[in-house]
Amino acid sequence: MSFVNIINLLGGLGLFLFGMKYMSEGLNRVAGNKMKDLLEKLTRNRFKGFLLGVLVTAIIQSSSATTVMIMGFLNAGIMDLFQATGVIIGANIGTTITAVLIAIDVSAIAPICIFVGTVMMMFCKKQSQKYIGQIILGFGVLFFGLKYMSGSEAMGVLKTSASFQSFITKADNPLLGLLIGFAMCSVLQSSSASIGVLQALAMTGAELMPMKFAIYLIIGINVGSAMPLFLSAIGAKTNAKRAAVIYFMFDFVGMLIFTPLAMFVPQYMQWITTLSDNGSVQVAIAHIIFKVVTAVFLLPFVPLLVKFSEIIIKPKEHDTRLRFEFIDTKVDDNPVTISLQIGSEVERMARIVRMNFCVACESFLKMDDSQKHTISENEELINWLNHHISDYMITVTSRQLTPEVSEYIGKLFHVITDLERIGDHALNLMERIETAKSNDLVFTKQGLDEFKQIYELDLELLDRSIGAFLNKQLTDDEEHQLHYIEDTIDYLTLQAQDNHVKRLREKKCHTASGVIFTKALQDLERVGDHSYNIAWAARIDKKLIRQI
Repeated sequence: MSFVNIINLLGGLGLFLFGMKYMSEGLNRVAGNKMKDLLEKLTRNRFKGFLLGVLVTAIIQSSSATTVMIMGFLNAGIMDLFQATGVIIGANIGTTITAVLIAIDVSAIAPICIFVGTVMMMFCKKQSQKYIGQIILGFGVLFFGLKYMSGSEAMGVLKTSASFQSFITKADNPLLGLLIGFAMCSVLQSSSASIGVLQALAMTGAELMPMKFAIYLIIGINVGSAMPLFLSAIGAKTNAKRAAVIYFMFDFVGMLIFTPLAMFVPQYMQWITTLSDNGSVQVAIAHIIFKVVTAVFLLPFVPLLVKFSEIIIKPKEHDTRLRFEFIDTKVDDNPVTISLQIGSEVERMARIVRMNFCVACESFLKMDDSQKHTISENEELINWLNHHISDYMITVTSRQLTPEVSEYIGKLFHVITDLERIGDHALNLMERIETAKSNDLVFTKQGLDEFKQIYELDLELLDRSIGAFLNKQLTDDEEHQLHYIEDTIDYLTLQAQDNHVKRLREKKCHTASGVIFTKALQDLERVGDHSYNIAWAARIDKKLIRQI
């Protein structure tokens, strides 16, 4: 193989890798948000999660990308490790679609795809159409690179190479095949791309990629596909690292199943070769069988996979924010100590809720969703505190408490509920920002000014209400003032909604923008209600808790 042949091979490989990455990015942009919503909502059942993993990965064309997305959900607390495992197993099957497309060999239409995709990206005005053009262009470049790699000026020359023919004829060393496959995938950072290279070689001639050696390369490639996940897991939270381990365990178990099968049951490779004379199709079939059989074998053992990953990746002490900072569950039964600790933990929860609300409102005014991850992490902690403080207080109420402490803890149940709901509205606001940005919606300056005015009153009411509760003191005069602020918030919300209807009639704003704006106003109004609930709970002489 001459230097020119090597250069041509590398050029074709570069086009192939670029086309695959470009197409995958376009698919992610078109379907990514919808896929994320599906993943968030439909992963409670391991089998549904499995099917969803297959679907999502078949669409975005990357099991690594799907698993990295899952790791992000784990970090944000959107799903737990048990739910994620089913999706990861499904993702390993979904990634075989690339091999199927290559096996079909539609390289003849590659030039047309390149032309159509380029035209769409250059001349289409809508961003969604440009993304579709990116998908078509990537698809065309992928198959153009594949055709170039397998051409007579690149891999095709191997047909006449006596040294390569001698090597490939004698090559049947399992360890060598596994190591080459592992190294190839570790370098290319994609199992689909690595399998594609094998298929390109097989297209040149089935004798250049005999199944007796290709099977070990395929197994090694699949094991090496975990490398990008391990790199993504560096610095991640414990569960994200465990997800990477589970992904590796999938392919490692597959290696344990298929390596002995290939070594001691040669009829297996012979059977695959009888299914098709096309070497590329044979590689695709072997790859699909590896993934499907391993998935079917492991799916019933999801709980064991999770448990094993937890044994391998042990949690470090205090490696998570999801813990009490002030409550000591082993503390003595001193009622005063108990009430002080619970009060401090609720104050911590209130600070986080306040921060989330401020960040969400300021982000809405700027239409900036860059803080979404921060909001999600804080929301995870708020929900954790809500549930665990409630559970602890239920335990505490079974003890002998003074009437004052008992009444105080009773009111705390209502306070943390209101705080948690304020946190929910902050998260709602961030989601409204994302919806507006994804649909290129804008808001009028008057509308944003109205939003800001209500937000500032909400913040004042929240701060004064929390302060009153923590001090356990709310005078009649202060209560009247806070009630006046709440009434003002209600009035301004109605006024802003009326002004919005007027702007719609005058066609100064879009209907879709108005829907989001109205919902955002409702979030602010509800925050005012929950804030005033907190202040009401500060009145020691009040026997009933006002609830909105």
